[in-house]
Amino acid sequence: ASTGSSENGSTTLVVGSQDYYSNEIIAEAYAQALEGAGFAVDRQMRIGQREVYMPELEAGSIDVFPEYTGNLLQYLDSDATARSSDEVYDALRSTLPKGLRALEQAGATDQDSYVVTADFAAAHSLTSIGDLANAGGNSELRTRPYGPTGLSDLYGVTVNFTPIEDSGGPLTVKALKDGDIQLANIYSSDPALADGTLTVLTDPKGLFLASHVVPLASSRVNEDATAVINRVSEALDEQDLIEMNRESTVEQKSASQIAHDWLVSEGLLS
Repeated sequence: ASTGSSENGSTTLVVGSQDYYSNEIIAEAYAQALEGAGFAVDRQMRIGQREVYMPELEAGSIDVFPEYTGNLLQYLDSDATARSSDEVYDALRSTLPKGLRALEQAGATDQDSYVVTADFAAAHSLTSIGDLANAGGNSELRTRPYGPTGLSDLYGVTVNFTPIEDSGGPLTVKALKDGDIQLANIYSSDPALADGTLTVLTDPKGLFLASHVVPLASSRVNEDATAVINRVSEALDEQDLIEMNRESTVEQKSASQIAHDWLVSEGLLS
């Protein structure tokens, strides 16, 4: 990690990201907000997945990193039973390795969700996971706890299952819009949700593990820097992240430009 000085007298903070476009956008938002507050920042973007960057975080080589509460909790504790947003966040904070802390989680999530078309939701007055006929997703969804068995056990919903092998991608979205399936497992920040033609059903009983965007911070992130990053989290909601992902995949904007424009729109950067 760099030890140069910034305008506010603290050391340079190293901001990293996963090798994933959406994660890089969030990391850029942290980095630019910190720079706007006078901190010196060293970017280490797209450095890999958890097996690669977690040792770096634990060693103190990276100071700020966007993560996802539920996914990280399961990585650190495969026996974790927490499901709801607050339960997962609290469990994560108590499970993190020494020297790391979770700052305030954002409203934005990047997690499994069940999605229907907006027209189907309107026709059947659906807002929550309900009595639906057919579900589609990767073949392994059939045996996962939030698949057909979970739907039946937790919500009393019986579904037929259609395997679609693209992890909730374009083929799944097409099958949903074409009416081949009525319910699909799609990530909650997928850019396909941006145009309003699809509706994410709420999950009041916690079928899916909550996974909110959360900044991880080293002990070198002082009180002032923490306040800056927490303001970013406070402003970042689900629709913001969906739109950011759409701008990246559809408009091919850079992570830096997307983060800058969003920070300005939220009054977090002049």
